[in-house]
Formats: sequence, C-alpha cells, structure tokens
Amino acid sequence: MGMTSHSTALAAHPVLRVPPAVAAAYFGASLAFHADVSDVASALAADGGAGFVVLDSRSTASWDQGHVPGAVHLPTALIPEQAATLLDPAVPVVTYCWGPGCDGATRAALALAQQGFQVKEMLGGFEYWVREGFAYETREGGARRAADPLTAPVDAADCGC
Repeated sequence: MGMTSHSTALAAHPVLRVPPAVAAAYFGASLAFHADVSDVASALAADGGAGFVVLDSRSTASWDQGHVPGAVHLPTALIPEQAATLLDPAVPVVTYCWGPGCDGATRAALALAQQGFQVKEMLGGFEYWVREGFAYETREGGARRAADPLTAPVDAADCGC
C-alpha cells in the first residue's frame, strides 16, 4: 500500500475524520465550559477565595453521603425555582454531580445558564473529587481518602497537565 492510499485510508477512519480547525474550536469551547477537579480544588484553597461558588446538583441523600466542602446544595430539578434566592447572579457557578458517567452537572449548568448565570461544569464530579484525594463532607462530618494512583500523582503536587 503506497503512502497516498494509506493516508487516504487513515483519513477516512472515524478517529481521524475531524479537521484540525474544527477540533481546535471544539476543544477551545470545551475548556471554556469545563474545569477539572484539581483546578477547582486549587482555586478553592487559594488566598482570597476562588471567585466562584460550587454547586452540588444531586439529591439530598447523595449530598448527605458526601459533598465538596463549602458547596451549595441545589438539585437540578429545583434550579428554576430556587437558584435566584440561593445564588448571587454576579458570582460564577461551577456545577458537579456524581461523576463522568452522569450528565446531571451538565443539566444543572444548562438550567443556570438559561437563567443568566455564568457557569462551568466540574469534570469528574464528586467521584473524581474523592478519587483525587480531596477532603469532603458527609452527614457525619469530614472525610478524606488517599488519592487513587490511577487519577492523581502519588509523589507530586500536580499531574503536570
């Protein structure tokens, strides 16, 4: 197989079908609307505050099981009627739900954006908050687990990405 036919065959493959300009637009937009767990944790720990509020969009039972310290609890279904009373429209919001297998944080972010809030979604949700070793609160009090070496570096302050 010559170089041209090999290149043509690869370009037709779904993995390689997206032109670079389209990919750049998509990934640029993705970064505009998403924040990862470690960046959120770092911002929350910064002197002077994070400049945003973290919103847990899960049920009360889920909240009681564990949540990000300082987060506001507002289940997605209640956003239309309660967001204006619980949140300051001048303060950006970072939403989260269970984890990457759940789109609850996306639905919450959409509901908030439709009400005029500046909003981002925390990628990884509560699952990755815990898996990366950050402290969390439960109905019984504070908790923390060791970082999962598949999600966070064991011997470094950050992953370098």
